[in-house]
Formats: sequence, structure tokens, C-alpha cells
Amino acid sequence: MKAEILPASEAMERALALLRAGDVVAIPTETVYGLAGDATNGLAVAKIFEAKGRPRFNPLIAHVASLEMAQRVGRFDPLSRKLAETFWPGPLTLVLPLQPDTDIHPLVTAGLDTIALRMPRGFGAALIGRLGRPLAAPSANSSGRISPTSAQAVQSDLGGKIRLIVDAGSTAVGLESTIVKVGQDSLRLLRPGGVPAGEIEAAAGMPLERGGGDGIQAPGMMASHYAPGAAVRLNARSVGKGEALLAFGPDRAKGWEEAVAIRNLSPAGDLREAAANLFSFLRELDDSGASSIAVEPVPVDGLGEAINDRLTRAAAPRDKLPAPD
Repeated sequence: MKAEILPASEAMERALALLRAGDVVAIPTETVYGLAGDATNGLAVAKIFEAKGRPRFNPLIAHVASLEMAQRVGRFDPLSRKLAETFWPGPLTLVLPLQPDTDIHPLVTAGLDTIALRMPRGFGAALIGRLGRPLAAPSANSSGRISPTSAQAVQSDLGGKIRLIVDAGSTAVGLESTIVKVGQDSLRLLRPGGVPAGEIEAAAGMPLERGGGDGIQAPGMMASHYAPGAAVRLNARSVGKGEALLAFGPDRAKGWEEAVAIRNLSPAGDLREAAANLFSFLRELDDSGASSIAVEPVPVDGLGEAINDRLTRAAAPRDKLPAPD
């Protein structure tokens, strides 16, 4: 049995009923589609991990509808509040100290004393506001695989495991949120994403430190992630036999005419367009039957940092993927 797909204009009451009953719902956000459950309900959070086949040590982002809701969950200092006021709602996740008396279920934080918080736009924000509680909502795909940017992508992956997918068309950003950990007089980039690092540094008035330190502190930090079934080969200057080509910009890799299939992230070399197309084009090339996907070089400035992060994890050795359930 496949999940029911309802347009966002008709799905609010059905989604609320499922969430209030402790079930999960696939919802659109401006980044990617998320698999949402009540973050205060342990059964609902467990269903997220079960549907995705996600390791329990990998924490989830709690999505909120307001700064007031966020402050009941995480402890904000002046810097984190400034970042929230500058970039929320939007594709920025803040990792903050967890409030001691929060109702967030421990499965969401994976036993950490911090919480990852984000305020989304659109249907997700309205849904959380109606529910009155944060939603845990990782990407609505099998763990380690390509993140979905359309309702149809969710259906092809998790459609047999969930009951409802809310359809708002293709996502605008196309990449997951940027994750920043706020410390004492420091900011650490845990995952590049939909807000370029330079914009965060400009708002904060300080540089972002790179590298997450020891262990998994936030989603998207596993070595192998966002992976298609085909192998991925980065910075390709030529296309081999049986390969598909993920292109970027106006100039092609040698032998591109022989590619099994071609998708160009942005013929004009626009990184915002490339980010929006990344996951859907990877999925389409994976469906072409190619043995591997050759990826032309993508600049690392601006949103290119996040694009290259996703591509590097997609190309990582697959023995680091979690086992399927």
C-alpha cells in the first residue's frame, strides 16, 4: 500500500490528526521534504527512526513555529538569538544547550545535552503552530540515501512505510539547512547548507570554525550520506563507459557525448540553481541505469560549499552506510 498524497492546501487537518495520534507525516519545507513526528512523543520519534532505518545515535532537528517555542526547548544567548532573528524562518539550524525541563523526547537529541532547532517556512510552520509542539523532521528518505525534493520522491522511497505525504511541489532551496553550534564566544559549522557560511559570519561578526570535533553532534555528519545507488565520481574531467554525467556550467567533460544520461545543475554556473537541482538530478541519473555518476567540478564558494559537502558524502565508501532495515 502506498501513502496518500494530498496537496498542502487540503492536508492540514489530516496531518494534524495523524500527528496527534502519534503517527508520522511527510511534509514539505523550503529545504527538502521532512518526515515529521511530534518531538515530545517517544512513540512518534521511534517511528521516524524505524521508517528511515536511521541509527539511533544520529540526532534529529526539532522544528519550531516561533522563537518563543524555541526558547522553551533550547537556551539562547545574545549571539544565538541574533542569528535566529536574522535567519528565521529559513534554512539555518542552531545547536544550543538543552533546557533542563523541556518536554523534548531523549530520542530526538540522541542522548546529547544539546538540541538542534530550526524554524521552517510555509506549510511546516503552519502545521507546528496548529499542533503547538515542536516537530522532529529529518529528511523523508531511507537513511543515507538521496534527500527528497518532491512528494513523488518521498513516495518512491518511503511510500510503503507511511500514511500521508503533503505535496507542495518542488522545494525552493533543495539542500538541507546549514547547522551551526553556538558556544561560548564561538560558532562552529557542523553542516554547510541553505544559508552560505559568509552570510552567517557577516551577521555574527565572527568567523565560523570548521569541523565538528568528536562524534555525531548533528544530522548530516555521517561520512557516507545523501548517496544514490550508483557510485559517484567527483571532479570528473572525462566520462567513462557506462557513466552518467552530472554537469555544471557551460563547459563539458571530455567524452560527455557518450554519457548514459546528462543533467546540468546550472548551465549558467549559478550555485543557487545548482543547489535546488542537486538531489532531484542525482535521483534522475541514478534511475538511468548508469554504473556510476561522473560529477564535474563545482566551485566551493557560497552555496558551493554545501553542494560539495553533499557530493563528497554521496561519493564516500558505501560500507559506511547504515544497514537497511
